[in-house]
Amino acid sequence: MTMRLYLLPLSTRRSLLYAQRLHHATAPTNTSYFDRGAAWAERTWSNWEKKESGWQKKVVEYGNHAFRRIPYEEWGLKSVPLLSSREQLRQHGTKKDEEQTQGQDQDHVELVFPRSVMSEAQAEDAVRRMGSERDGLHRRRMVWCIVGMPITIPFALVPIIPNLPFFYLVYRAWSHWRAIAGAKHIQFLVSKKLLRPTASPVLDALYSQAGAQQKTQASTPSDPSSSRSGPTSQETLLLTQAQVRSFSEKLDVPALELELERAIWQVEQAIGKKIKEEGSNPPGAEKEKES
Repeated sequence: MTMRLYLLPLSTRRSLLYAQRLHHATAPTNTSYFDRGAAWAERTWSNWEKKESGWQKKVVEYGNHAFRRIPYEEWGLKSVPLLSSREQLRQHGTKKDEEQTQGQDQDHVELVFPRSVMSEAQAEDAVRRMGSERDGLHRRRMVWCIVGMPITIPFALVPIIPNLPFFYLVYRAWSHWRAIAGAKHIQFLVSKKLLRPTASPVLDALYSQAGAQQKTQASTPSDPSSSRSGPTSQETLLLTQAQVRSFSEKLDVPALELELERAIWQVEQAIGKKIKEEGSNPPGAEKEKES
């Protein structure tokens, strides 16, 4: 098993897909140029974050602000390893590994989900949809990023500061390509029936605690607009920022904390925007105008 998939419902309509990589020790040492470039960029970015001042610090601040707005669906697909890594890991697997997993199908991937929130069929349908619904979007935007790269060449004439627009387009093109590759891996798992849905008691307990906290908060006086009826009121958050740390700690997946924090923030923004739009256009407004 090369990875474990977590399907975490964020609201009554949206879920986060996150892939936890496993068995790093058996992974091949040869990496692609894309991965090497991404690793170099990550190290450079980390060094810039440590700066107390200067243009590098400003770039990091604006960059992190922009990264937070990259759709959480894209980050989720990027967490899925390349499909080619499955074959590489299989070829580099040791005889001991084969003996330990004898009688088990190494190709299967666990799909961990909370049974208290969704059924097994719903979990499988959600993953199937996530593997295909954004494919066209990522391909179009990747092409536009590549087309825009030559346009940024004049920025290279600016002294001292590197060509930031060019590097941003390079990163976004790579990000879209990586999401496409992750979606391709998901499609492969679905088509080959390699997903193994696994209900998690730990997730059930976490969602139960989250629901109890939300009920307690809901019992206090709130903005009347939050109780407005309509289509959007049917979508409610299942998680808040207060539960992020407990999820990453209980599941023992530290990287999940950032992914959940970003995803919940985006869903909060999306729901809030819809509520405002409905507030400015009440359901009966058009009928009153017609009459």
